[in-house]
Amino acid sequence: MKNTNNIGLDVKASQATATELNDLLSNYQLLYMNLRGFHWNIKGKKFFELHLKFEELYNDALIKVDEIAERVLTLSTTPLHTYNQYLKISEIKSAENVTDGEIAINSILESLKILLHKERTILSIAADANDEGTVALMSDYIVQQEKLVWMLSAYQN
Repeated sequence: MKNTNNIGLDVKASQATATELNDLLSNYQLLYMNLRGFHWNIKGKKFFELHLKFEELYNDALIKVDEIAERVLTLSTTPLHTYNQYLKISEIKSAENVTDGEIAINSILESLKILLHKERTILSIAADANDEGTVALMSDYIVQQEKLVWMLSAYQN
């Protein structure tokens, strides 16, 4: 048991999972900021519905940021916590001055593709490490985001 962390998981496997979770955390932080910008800056005939939807999405992203950081801590590792770190790691990039709803939705859909890929990778790594807590978290995120992809895609048509 000397090579296990506080929750009984292999230390090296947990560190590998935490590294991937920190990558996911960085991407969520950029998504969160993009969603805030979309919420603040959206214009046009669909302003009211998109303004509310973007608020719902950024609130959800903020909850996920906290959950991911807390999972990293649960794995006896330190979550990244500076925007310099996030900007270096994140595959999602800043979306600046977006006022058009279609552009915003396309950006969100592209971000969700990135997140889903990362979450599936983490799911696999965590499953191999017998890390049910991380597996459950990623499974929940994947189900929610697949539905969101469907709904945003349907909205575009």
